[in-house]
Amino acid sequence: MADRVTVIGWDGSPLTAAAGSALSAATLVAGAAHHLALPEVPAGAERVRLGSVGLAARRIAGHRGTAVVLADGDPGFFGVVRALRAPEHGLEVEVVPAVSSVAAAFARAGMPWDDARVVVAHEKTLRRAVNVCRAHPKVAVLTSPGAGPAELALLLDGVHRTFVVCEQLGTTREQVSVLTSDKAADHTWRDPNVVLVIGGAGGTGASAAPWLMGGDPAAGADRGWADRPEEHDSDDRPGIGHDPTLRAVQLARLGPRTGDLVWDVGSAGGNFAVEAARFGAAVIAVDADPAARARTEAAARRHGVLLQTVTGRAPHVLESLPEPDVVRVGAGGVPVVTACVDRRPERIAAHATTRDEAEAIGTALAAGGYAVETLLLQTVGLDPADWTERERSVVFLLSGRRTTGAP
Repeated sequence: MADRVTVIGWDGSPLTAAAGSALSAATLVAGAAHHLALPEVPAGAERVRLGSVGLAARRIAGHRGTAVVLADGDPGFFGVVRALRAPEHGLEVEVVPAVSSVAAAFARAGMPWDDARVVVAHEKTLRRAVNVCRAHPKVAVLTSPGAGPAELALLLDGVHRTFVVCEQLGTTREQVSVLTSDKAADHTWRDPNVVLVIGGAGGTGASAAPWLMGGDPAAGADRGWADRPEEHDSDDRPGIGHDPTLRAVQLARLGPRTGDLVWDVGSAGGNFAVEAARFGAAVIAVDADPAARARTEAAARRHGVLLQTVTGRAPHVLESLPEPDVVRVGAGGVPVVTACVDRRPERIAAHATTRDEAEAIGTALAAGGYAVETLLLQTVGLDPADWTERERSVVFLLSGRRTTGAP
Protein backbone atom coordinates (compact mmCIF):
# COMPACT_ATOMS: atom_id res chain seq x y z
CA MET A 1 0.00 0.00 0.00
CA ALA A 2 1.18 3.53 -0.77
CA ASP A 3 2.36 5.38 2.28
CA ARG A 4 4.01 8.26 0.45
CA VAL A 5 2.64 10.64 -2.14
CA THR A 6 4.52 13.28 -4.10
CA VAL A 7 2.51 16.43 -4.72
CA ILE A 8 3.76 18.38 -7.72
CA GLY A 9 2.79 21.98 -8.33
CA TRP A 10 2.25 23.00 -11.94
CA ASP A 11 2.22 26.60 -13.19
CA GLY A 12 2.47 26.07 -16.94
CA SER A 13 6.24 26.13 -17.09
CA PRO A 14 8.38 23.01 -17.80
CA LEU A 15 8.60 20.63 -14.88
CA THR A 16 11.74 20.75 -12.76
CA ALA A 17 14.10 17.80 -12.73
CA ALA A 18 12.76 16.67 -9.34
CA ALA A 19 9.15 16.90 -10.51
CA GLY A 20 9.87 15.17 -13.79
CA SER A 21 11.70 12.32 -12.07
CA ALA A 22 8.87 11.75 -9.59
CA LEU A 23 6.21 11.86 -12.29
CA SER A 24 8.03 9.49 -14.64
CA ALA A 25 8.15 6.85 -11.88
CA ALA A 26 4.48 7.19 -10.93
CA THR A 27 2.09 4.26 -11.22
CA LEU A 28 -0.89 6.40 -10.11
CA VAL A 29 -1.39 10.07 -11.04
CA ALA A 30 -4.21 12.19 -9.64
CA GLY A 31 -5.08 15.65 -10.90
CA ALA A 32 -7.50 17.78 -12.88
CA ALA A 33 -8.25 16.97 -16.51
CA HIS A 34 -5.63 19.39 -17.82
CA HIS A 35 -3.01 17.84 -15.53
CA LEU A 36 -3.77 14.29 -16.61
CA ALA A 37 -3.43 15.38 -20.27
CA LEU A 38 0.20 16.48 -19.79
CA PRO A 39 2.59 14.49 -22.01
CA GLU A 40 4.84 13.79 -19.01
CA VAL A 41 2.19 11.57 -17.37
CA PRO A 42 3.28 7.93 -17.90
CA ALA A 43 1.04 6.12 -20.37
CA GLY A 44 0.64 3.10 -18.11
CA ALA A 45 -0.14 4.99 -14.91
CA GLU A 46 -3.57 4.75 -13.31
CA ARG A 47 -5.26 8.14 -13.66
CA VAL A 48 -7.57 9.60 -11.02
CA ARG A 49 -9.62 12.75 -11.63
CA LEU A 50 -9.13 15.00 -8.60
CA GLY A 51 -12.63 16.02 -7.60
CA SER A 52 -12.99 15.06 -3.95
CA VAL A 53 -9.54 15.12 -2.36
CA GLY A 54 -10.78 12.75 0.35
CA LEU A 55 -11.83 10.11 -2.18
CA ALA A 56 -8.56 10.50 -4.09
CA ALA A 57 -6.57 10.17 -0.86
CA ARG A 58 -8.30 6.89 -0.08
CA ARG A 59 -7.50 5.62 -3.58
CA ILE A 60 -3.87 6.63 -3.09
CA ALA A 61 -3.67 5.04 0.35
CA GLY A 62 -4.87 1.73 -1.09
CA HIS A 63 -2.67 1.84 -4.18
CA ARG A 64 0.26 -0.57 -4.49
CA GLY A 65 2.88 1.55 -6.16
CA THR A 66 4.12 5.12 -6.47
CA ALA A 67 1.53 7.92 -6.32
CA VAL A 68 1.77 11.49 -7.60
CA VAL A 69 -0.78 14.29 -7.24
CA LEU A 70 -0.65 17.20 -9.69
CA ALA A 71 -2.06 20.55 -8.58
CA ASP A 72 -2.01 24.11 -9.88
CA GLY A 73 0.59 26.48 -8.46
CA ASP A 74 1.87 25.94 -4.96
CA PRO A 75 -0.14 22.99 -3.55
CA GLY A 76 0.75 24.03 0.00
CA PHE A 77 -0.89 27.46 -0.39
CA PHE A 78 -4.65 26.92 -0.01
CA GLY A 79 -4.10 23.66 -1.88
CA VAL A 80 -4.38 19.89 -1.58
CA VAL A 81 -1.50 19.37 0.85
CA ARG A 82 -3.65 20.16 3.89
CA ALA A 83 -6.28 17.59 2.95
CA LEU A 84 -3.74 14.91 2.03
CA ARG A 85 -1.99 15.33 5.38
CA ALA A 86 -5.18 14.60 7.33
CA PRO A 87 -4.39 11.92 9.96
CA GLU A 88 -7.09 9.54 8.73
CA HIS A 89 -5.29 9.01 5.42
CA GLY A 90 -1.93 8.05 6.95
CA LEU A 91 0.03 9.50 4.03
CA GLU A 92 3.54 10.87 4.09
CA VAL A 93 3.56 13.85 1.76
CA GLU A 94 6.47 15.21 -0.24
CA VAL A 95 5.88 18.53 -2.02
CA VAL A 96 7.50 19.92 -5.17
CA PRO A 97 6.02 23.44 -5.37
CA ALA A 98 5.58 25.81 -8.29
CA VAL A 99 4.70 29.50 -8.43
CA SER A 100 1.33 29.99 -6.72
CA SER A 101 -1.57 31.25 -8.79
CA VAL A 102 -1.78 34.31 -6.53
CA ALA A 103 1.87 35.20 -7.12
CA ALA A 104 1.38 34.60 -10.85
CA ALA A 105 -1.72 36.83 -10.93
CA PHE A 106 0.06 39.73 -9.24
CA ALA A 107 3.03 39.20 -11.55
CA ARG A 108 0.72 39.50 -14.56
CA ALA A 109 -0.61 42.73 -13.06
CA GLY A 110 2.90 44.00 -12.30
CA MET A 111 2.07 44.60 -8.65
CA PRO A 112 3.65 43.64 -5.32
CA TRP A 113 1.48 41.46 -3.12
CA ASP A 114 3.09 41.40 0.31
CA ASP A 115 0.42 43.90 1.40
CA ALA A 116 -2.48 41.89 -0.07
CA ARG A 117 -5.10 39.81 1.69
CA VAL A 118 -5.73 36.37 0.19
CA VAL A 119 -9.14 34.72 0.57
CA VAL A 120 -10.87 31.63 -0.76
CA ALA A 121 -14.37 32.05 -2.19
CA HIS A 122 -16.70 29.07 -2.38
CA GLU A 123 -20.34 28.55 -1.52
CA LYS A 124 -19.83 28.80 2.25
CA THR A 125 -17.22 31.59 2.31
CA LEU A 126 -18.29 33.84 -0.58
CA ARG A 127 -19.99 36.45 1.60
CA ARG A 128 -17.07 36.68 4.00
CA ALA A 129 -14.62 36.91 1.07
CA VAL A 130 -16.66 39.83 -0.28
CA ASN A 131 -16.54 41.53 3.12
CA VAL A 132 -12.74 41.34 3.04
CA CYS A 133 -12.85 42.98 -0.40
CA ARG A 134 -15.02 45.75 1.08
CA ALA A 135 -12.60 46.33 3.96
CA HIS A 136 -9.18 46.10 2.29
CA PRO A 137 -7.67 47.87 -0.72
CA LYS A 138 -5.85 44.86 -2.20
CA VAL A 139 -7.32 41.36 -2.09
CA ALA A 140 -6.63 38.20 -4.09
CA VAL A 141 -9.65 35.93 -4.35
CA LEU A 142 -9.17 32.25 -5.16
CA THR A 143 -12.52 31.49 -6.75
CA SER A 144 -14.54 28.35 -7.39
CA PRO A 145 -17.51 27.48 -9.62
CA GLY A 146 -20.50 29.50 -8.45
CA ALA A 147 -18.26 31.86 -6.47
CA GLY A 148 -16.36 33.63 -9.21
CA PRO A 149 -15.89 37.16 -10.57
CA ALA A 150 -19.57 37.66 -11.43
CA GLU A 151 -20.77 36.62 -7.98
CA LEU A 152 -18.14 38.79 -6.30
CA ALA A 153 -19.26 41.77 -8.36
CA LEU A 154 -22.94 41.25 -7.57
CA LEU A 155 -22.32 41.14 -3.82
CA LEU A 156 -20.06 44.22 -4.02
CA ASP A 157 -22.97 46.26 -5.36
CA GLY A 158 -22.46 49.91 -4.43
CA VAL A 159 -18.72 49.51 -3.74
CA HIS A 160 -16.36 50.53 -6.55
CA ARG A 161 -13.34 48.31 -7.12
CA THR A 162 -11.07 47.37 -10.02
CA PHE A 163 -11.03 43.66 -10.93
CA VAL A 164 -8.02 41.96 -12.49
CA VAL A 165 -9.42 38.60 -13.60
CA CYS A 166 -6.78 35.99 -14.45
CA GLU A 167 -8.31 33.01 -16.23
CA GLN A 168 -6.60 29.64 -16.66
CA LEU A 169 -3.14 30.85 -15.67
CA GLY A 170 -0.24 28.95 -17.20
CA THR A 171 -2.29 27.36 -19.97
CA THR A 172 -2.50 28.21 -23.67
CA ARG A 173 -5.92 29.74 -22.92
CA GLU A 174 -4.62 32.13 -20.27
CA GLN A 175 -6.33 35.53 -20.34
CA VAL A 176 -6.00 38.58 -18.08
CA SER A 177 -8.84 41.14 -18.04
CA VAL A 178 -8.93 44.48 -16.22
CA LEU A 179 -12.35 46.02 -15.63
CA THR A 180 -14.42 47.81 -13.01
CA SER A 181 -16.38 45.66 -10.59
CA ASP A 182 -19.75 46.83 -11.91
CA LYS A 183 -18.90 45.30 -15.32
CA ALA A 184 -17.72 41.90 -14.11
CA ALA A 185 -21.21 40.44 -13.73
CA ASP A 186 -21.85 41.01 -17.45
CA HIS A 187 -19.22 38.44 -18.49
CA THR A 188 -18.95 34.65 -18.47
CA TRP A 189 -15.63 33.63 -16.92
CA ARG A 190 -13.66 30.42 -17.38
CA ASP A 191 -12.52 28.31 -14.44
CA PRO A 192 -10.09 28.23 -12.83
CA ASN A 193 -9.49 31.91 -12.25
CA VAL A 194 -8.00 34.27 -9.70
CA VAL A 195 -9.47 37.73 -9.12
CA LEU A 196 -7.43 40.64 -7.82
CA VAL A 197 -9.76 43.18 -6.21
CA ILE A 198 -8.05 46.56 -6.04
CA GLY A 199 -8.99 50.04 -4.89
CA GLY A 200 -10.85 52.11 -2.37
CA ALA A 201 -10.05 55.72 -1.53
CA GLY A 202 -8.69 56.16 1.97
CA GLY A 203 -7.07 52.72 2.14
CA THR A 204 -3.45 52.04 2.79
CA GLY A 205 -2.80 51.47 -0.93
CA ALA A 206 0.87 51.18 -1.89
CA SER A 207 2.40 51.66 1.53
CA ALA A 208 6.19 51.58 1.67
CA ALA A 209 8.03 48.53 3.00
CA PRO A 210 5.25 46.60 4.77
CA TRP A 211 6.51 44.43 7.62
CA LEU A 212 3.47 42.16 7.92
CA MET A 213 1.96 39.99 5.19
CA GLY A 214 -1.41 41.39 4.23
CA GLY A 215 -0.71 44.77 5.77
CA ASP A 216 -1.19 46.06 9.30
CA PRO A 217 -4.85 47.11 9.74
CA ALA A 218 -3.86 49.57 12.48
CA ALA A 219 -0.94 51.13 10.60
CA GLY A 220 -0.98 54.89 10.86
CA ALA A 221 -3.67 54.88 13.53
CA ASP A 222 -3.22 56.01 17.09
CA ARG A 223 -2.59 53.26 19.62
CA GLY A 224 -5.57 52.35 21.74
CA TRP A 225 -9.32 52.22 21.22
CA ALA A 226 -12.30 54.42 22.02
CA ASP A 227 -10.22 57.52 22.61
CA ARG A 228 -11.92 60.84 23.21
CA PRO A 229 -12.99 62.49 19.95
CA GLU A 230 -10.63 65.04 18.53
CA GLU A 231 -11.61 68.61 17.83
CA HIS A 232 -12.50 67.86 14.21
CA ASP A 233 -14.94 65.19 15.45
CA SER A 234 -17.13 67.78 17.15
CA ASP A 235 -20.35 65.93 16.26
CA ASP A 236 -19.21 62.98 18.36
CA ARG A 237 -18.44 65.05 21.39
CA PRO A 238 -18.78 63.25 24.73
CA GLY A 239 -22.39 63.02 25.87
CA ILE A 240 -25.35 60.68 25.78
CA GLY A 241 -24.69 57.97 23.19
CA HIS A 242 -21.24 59.30 22.30
CA ASP A 243 -19.26 58.56 25.43
CA PRO A 244 -15.98 56.79 24.61
CA THR A 245 -16.55 54.25 27.39
CA LEU A 246 -19.89 53.26 25.87
CA ARG A 247 -18.20 52.89 22.49
CA ALA A 248 -15.47 50.70 24.00
CA VAL A 249 -17.99 48.34 25.62
CA GLN A 250 -20.02 48.18 22.40
CA LEU A 251 -16.90 47.15 20.50
CA ALA A 252 -16.13 44.54 23.16
CA ARG A 253 -19.64 43.06 23.00
CA LEU A 254 -19.83 43.01 19.19
CA GLY A 255 -16.27 41.83 18.52
CA PRO A 256 -15.96 42.91 14.85
CA ARG A 257 -13.32 40.94 12.93
CA THR A 258 -12.01 40.22 9.46
CA GLY A 259 -14.73 38.77 7.23
CA ASP A 260 -17.56 40.43 9.16
CA LEU A 261 -19.95 43.06 7.84
CA VAL A 262 -20.81 45.67 10.48
CA TRP A 263 -23.80 47.99 10.29
CA ASP A 264 -23.35 51.23 12.22
CA VAL A 265 -26.87 52.68 12.19
CA GLY A 266 -26.77 56.30 13.28
CA SER A 267 -23.08 56.75 12.62
CA ALA A 268 -22.94 60.48 13.55
CA GLY A 269 -19.25 61.42 13.35
CA GLY A 270 -18.12 57.90 12.38
CA ASN A 271 -15.97 57.12 15.41
CA PHE A 272 -17.52 53.68 16.01
CA ALA A 273 -17.49 52.86 12.29
CA VAL A 274 -13.81 53.73 11.96
CA GLU A 275 -12.81 51.68 14.99
CA ALA A 276 -14.77 48.65 13.74
CA ALA A 277 -12.93 48.99 10.42
CA ARG A 278 -9.61 49.11 12.26
CA PHE A 279 -10.40 45.59 13.52
CA GLY A 280 -10.46 44.46 9.87
CA ALA A 281 -14.24 44.28 9.44
CA ALA A 282 -16.20 45.67 6.52
CA VAL A 283 -18.42 48.53 7.68
CA ILE A 284 -21.54 50.22 6.34
CA ALA A 285 -22.18 53.48 8.21
CA VAL A 286 -25.80 54.67 7.96
CA ASP A 287 -27.16 58.06 8.96
CA ALA A 288 -30.12 60.21 7.94
CA ASP A 289 -28.00 63.39 8.04
CA PRO A 290 -25.95 63.99 4.86
CA ALA A 291 -23.42 65.91 6.95
CA ALA A 292 -22.81 62.75 9.01
CA ARG A 293 -21.78 60.95 5.84
CA ALA A 294 -19.16 63.61 5.10
CA ARG A 295 -17.84 63.46 8.69
CA THR A 296 -17.64 59.67 8.63
CA GLU A 297 -15.82 59.60 5.30
CA ALA A 298 -13.38 62.26 6.55
CA ALA A 299 -12.71 60.21 9.69
CA ALA A 300 -12.07 57.11 7.57
CA ARG A 301 -9.55 59.00 5.45
CA ARG A 302 -7.75 60.31 8.52
CA HIS A 303 -7.39 56.82 9.96
CA GLY A 304 -6.64 55.08 6.64
CA VAL A 305 -9.53 52.61 6.64
CA LEU A 306 -12.13 51.65 4.07
CA LEU A 307 -15.85 51.78 4.77
CA GLN A 308 -19.10 52.45 2.93
CA THR A 309 -21.47 55.26 3.87
CA VAL A 310 -25.22 55.31 3.20
CA THR A 311 -27.50 58.32 3.68
CA GLY A 312 -31.08 57.46 4.56
CA ARG A 313 -33.54 57.06 7.38
CA ALA A 314 -33.64 53.76 9.19
CA PRO A 315 -35.33 51.35 9.27
CA HIS A 316 -36.41 51.75 5.62
CA VAL A 317 -32.90 52.31 4.25
CA LEU A 318 -31.73 49.05 5.81
CA GLU A 319 -33.88 46.92 3.50
CA SER A 320 -31.44 47.20 0.58
CA LEU A 321 -28.24 46.57 2.57
CA PRO A 322 -26.36 43.23 2.48
CA GLU A 323 -26.67 40.88 5.44
CA PRO A 324 -24.80 42.04 8.57
CA ASP A 325 -22.83 39.95 11.04
CA VAL A 326 -22.97 42.48 13.86
CA VAL A 327 -24.97 45.69 14.28
CA ARG A 328 -24.58 48.77 16.41
CA VAL A 329 -27.73 50.87 16.70
CA GLY A 330 -26.71 54.41 17.56
CA ALA A 331 -30.09 56.02 16.84
CA GLY A 332 -33.66 55.05 16.06
CA GLY A 333 -34.67 53.11 19.14
CA VAL A 334 -37.02 50.13 19.13
CA PRO A 335 -38.18 50.33 15.46
CA VAL A 336 -34.59 50.19 14.20
CA VAL A 337 -33.59 47.46 16.65
CA THR A 338 -36.59 45.39 15.52
CA ALA A 339 -35.65 45.83 11.86
CA CYS A 340 -32.10 44.73 12.62
CA VAL A 341 -33.31 41.69 14.58
CA ASP A 342 -35.24 40.61 11.48
CA ARG A 343 -31.93 40.35 9.57
CA ARG A 344 -30.53 37.88 12.14
CA PRO A 345 -27.02 39.23 12.81
CA GLU A 346 -24.95 37.33 15.35
CA ARG A 347 -24.85 40.27 17.76
CA ILE A 348 -26.60 43.60 18.22
CA ALA A 349 -25.70 46.48 20.55
CA ALA A 350 -27.91 49.48 21.32
CA HIS A 351 -28.25 52.07 24.05
CA ALA A 352 -31.06 53.92 25.78
CA THR A 353 -31.32 56.98 27.98
CA THR A 354 -34.36 55.89 30.03
CA ARG A 355 -35.35 52.68 31.76
CA ASP A 356 -38.58 52.43 29.77
CA GLU A 357 -36.71 52.66 26.48
CA ALA A 358 -34.12 50.14 27.69
CA GLU A 359 -36.87 47.68 28.67
CA ALA A 360 -38.53 48.07 25.27
CA ILE A 361 -35.26 47.43 23.40
CA GLY A 362 -34.49 44.42 25.60
CA THR A 363 -37.95 43.01 24.92
CA ALA A 364 -37.48 43.43 21.16
CA LEU A 365 -34.14 41.62 21.30
CA ALA A 366 -35.47 38.77 23.43
CA ALA A 367 -38.55 38.33 21.21
CA GLY A 368 -36.23 37.93 18.24
CA GLY A 369 -34.31 35.06 19.82
CA TYR A 370 -31.41 36.98 21.39
CA ALA A 371 -29.87 36.50 24.83
CA VAL A 372 -29.90 39.99 26.31
CA GLU A 373 -27.40 41.69 28.58
CA THR A 374 -28.33 45.05 30.13
CA LEU A 375 -25.81 47.34 31.78
CA LEU A 376 -26.09 50.77 33.34
CA LEU A 377 -22.89 52.60 32.48
CA GLN A 378 -21.91 55.73 34.35
CA THR A 379 -18.72 57.57 33.56
CA VAL A 380 -17.44 60.69 35.23
CA GLY A 381 -14.65 62.67 33.63
CA LEU A 382 -12.33 64.34 36.14
CA ASP A 383 -10.01 67.28 35.86
CA PRO A 384 -6.57 65.86 36.82
CA ALA A 385 -5.49 69.20 38.27
CA ASP A 386 -7.99 69.29 41.12
CA TRP A 387 -10.08 66.12 40.67
CA THR A 388 -13.24 68.11 40.09
CA GLU A 389 -15.95 66.65 37.88
CA ARG A 390 -15.62 67.71 34.25
CA GLU A 391 -18.45 65.76 32.61
CA ARG A 392 -20.81 62.90 33.40
CA SER A 393 -22.57 60.32 31.23
CA VAL A 394 -25.21 57.82 32.32
CA VAL A 395 -26.62 55.40 29.73
CA PHE A 396 -28.15 51.95 29.46
CA LEU A 397 -26.25 49.53 27.21
CA LEU A 398 -28.15 46.58 25.75
CA SER A 399 -26.41 43.84 23.84
CA GLY A 400 -28.00 40.82 22.22
CA ARG A 401 -26.33 37.54 21.27
CA ARG A 402 -28.25 35.33 18.85
CA THR A 403 -28.99 32.00 20.49
CA THR A 404 -28.46 28.66 18.72
CA GLY A 405 -31.56 27.44 16.94
CA ALA A 406 -33.39 30.73 17.35
CA PRO A 407 -35.92 31.54 14.61
